[in-house]
Amino acid sequence: MGDDRIKSRLFVEVEAGPAAADRLAAAFGAADIASVLIRPPQGGALDAQTAQPLVALAQGKGAAALIADNWELARVLRADGVHLSAGDDPEGRIEAAREILGGRSIVGADPGRSRHDAMTLAELGADYMAFSPEGEGGAEERDELAVWWAEIFEIPCVALGVGSVEEAVALQAAQCEFIGLVLPSAAPPDASRALVAEVARALADAHAQADA
Repeated sequence: MGDDRIKSRLFVEVEAGPAAADRLAAAFGAADIASVLIRPPQGGALDAQTAQPLVALAQGKGAAALIADNWELARVLRADGVHLSAGDDPEGRIEAAREILGGRSIVGADPGRSRHDAMTLAELGADYMAFSPEGEGGAEERDELAVWWAEIFEIPCVALGVGSVEEAVALQAAQCEFIGLVLPSAAPPDASRALVAEVARALADAHAQADA
C-alpha cells in the first residue's frame, strides 16, 4: 500500500483556458493524482464550456474534480465537489455549498490565516482544510499552519502552492495528507509533466527511506 499512499498525496491546481487540458493530461502522464482543483483563467470567469473537459479528464483518470468557489457550476457539471478559497463569510459560503451539493460531494475550504476560521469550518463539515502561500507570511506561514493542522486534527490537510521538492518532502514528513502543485500555465505541457514527476518521485523516495 505504500506507493498508493504516496501517489494519493498529489493535489494539482489547473487554470482553465487554452491548453489547460494538455497540461492536465501531461500531469496525469507523470503520476497518479488524487484531486484536481479547476480554477478560472487569469482575469476571467470559470464557465461550463471551459471547465467541463477538465472535469471529464480528471474523473476519467480516477481523480476527484473540484471547482473553485462555484458550487452551482460544480453541481451542473457533476464535479466531485467545490473548493472554497479564503474570503469573506466563510461560514455562509460553506453552508450554501453544502446545501446545493449535498452530503456526498466534497466541500473543501481555505481559511486563510485564521486558525479560528479553520476550526469553525471543520465543525461545519469541511472535508479538507487547505492552506496557501498567499497573503502575509507566505509559504513559511502556510507550512506552519499545515503542520499545526496535520498534528492535531483528523480532517485532511492540503498544502497549496508547493513550490519545490524540498517543501513537498518536508510537508509529507509532517503528515500533511495532500501536496498541492500549480501546473504552470505559461509553460508547455512538458513542464507540468516534469513538475509532477519530480515531486512524485521525491515523495516516494523519502517514504522509502523513512521505512528503511
